[in-house]
Amino acid sequence: MKKMNFVLCAVVAVFLILAGCSTQSKVEGGATAAPSATTDTKAAAGKMTIGLSVSTLNNPFFVTLKDGADKAAKEAGATLVVVDAQNDTAKQISGIEDLIQKKVSVILINPTDSDAIVTAVQSANKANIPVITVDRAANGGTVVTHIASDNVKGGKMAGDFILKTLGDKGNLVELQGIAGTSAARDRGKGFHDAVDGKAGVKVIASQPADFDRAKGLSVMENILQGNKDIQAVFAHNDEMALGALQAIQSSGKNIAVVGFDATDDAVKAVNDGKLAATVAQKPASIGDTAVKTALKVLKGEQVEKFIPVDLELITKK
Repeated sequence: MKKMNFVLCAVVAVFLILAGCSTQSKVEGGATAAPSATTDTKAAAGKMTIGLSVSTLNNPFFVTLKDGADKAAKEAGATLVVVDAQNDTAKQISGIEDLIQKKVSVILINPTDSDAIVTAVQSANKANIPVITVDRAANGGTVVTHIASDNVKGGKMAGDFILKTLGDKGNLVELQGIAGTSAARDRGKGFHDAVDGKAGVKVIASQPADFDRAKGLSVMENILQGNKDIQAVFAHNDEMALGALQAIQSSGKNIAVVGFDATDDAVKAVNDGKLAATVAQKPASIGDTAVKTALKVLKGEQVEKFIPVDLELITKK
């Protein structure tokens, strides 16, 4: 009997020791390690949804901008929701209202029209959703920051290059972007700052082609019919420049064409000696910077009211 009691006590003692070891393992060896700062940052970003309203994804420039934003969002662990306005202001406003209803954390807006977009910016303001504009500005509402190239500087770069190429002498044509956009206004201003008032230089035609290649072609065809003596064309974007180039090639004339954006097609045309030059705006950097700035804003960090992205004039190497 004493022997049985001894065995029973020994078994109980072993069980208690094992239980104690098991409890210690859960508290010490089995506990989850504290997350690193990087893990914390990504976890926080993972709760953030960034809305991007883009003017059109039918333009290579804005596709590249969207891709830059998407890459930055994925790297941060944030979610990017993209709505394509297809160059329709009403559609853009509706898309932004949808983003507001989805309660996104911040909205990046690339306006189709700088004036018309104001109501959508104000709607986001009322919903306490921060707004950041990219490439094109909004002419009202509260915007935390604007991220873009210096379009005035870019237009002047194009104008200065044309003057240098022509030896400060010749008749020029300007193909304007969509009326009401800050990009069209600012690029045009920079161009005219460079060429206006120069003796021997005259802008004989300045017409809108809405940042569209097909319209660039048709507008340039019409200009060529009424003007035989043209030495250079400045287009507010590469799509219009490439359309104008097609019209010029069909006419058999030799006219220098300068675009803006440095899309893949335009850079190839420059290197092939067809386009004289294009101003590189680096859209992927704009998209990347926009997302990274949005994350800073959501963390409560202060950002500048205007964040510029560098420009570069691309000519044949």
